[in-house]
Amino acid sequence: MEQNSQLDKTIQMEILESQIRECFGRVVYSHKTQEKCADIILKLHKRLKLLLIIISAIVTTSLLIKLFGDQEWALMVGVILSTMLFGLNTYMKDYDLGEISQKHSNAANELWDIRETYLSMLTDIKADQLSISQIISQRDELQKRLFNIYSGSPRTNFKAYKEASKALKINEELTFSDKEIDAFLPKELRRTV
Repeated sequence: MEQNSQLDKTIQMEILESQIRECFGRVVYSHKTQEKCADIILKLHKRLKLLLIIISAIVTTSLLIKLFGDQEWALMVGVILSTMLFGLNTYMKDYDLGEISQKHSNAANELWDIRETYLSMLTDIKADQLSISQIISQRDELQKRLFNIYSGSPRTNFKAYKEASKALKINEELTFSDKEIDAFLPKELRRTV
């Protein structure tokens, strides 16, 4: 009977570890996707701000040309670009891209903490430092925290997910070789020679 109990515990631990690994993987992707989304939106925000400055400069220049040079084309250019400027300003009034980007960054920071907690939990499971009840309790707490983060964070988009996938799978942004890690450590803590 004791052997069956031990076997049951081993199977339970494997099942829980599998679930924690799955959750860890999803959080890794969510974290990286939020980061990429923040980058994409911030880049768009900067480009739009620059475009507004350029259009404003051309409108001003064209109106000055019309005023002092009596060139009809300059007035037309000024009117057309002024209308574009109005449209862009109206769009940017409704969408504060800087704030949206910051919300994605905040979500990524919160997800980073969850990601690292899952990683520590997996380490503790492998080192046999947690009981089944401790694993379940920590898992349930992490799920509550994740729900709150996801509820308060802005939705991401496919482009951000695609960039996150490339960053994780191809560029290996979260992967380090022993040699790379050793470069940051004193000699006594290094694994490679």
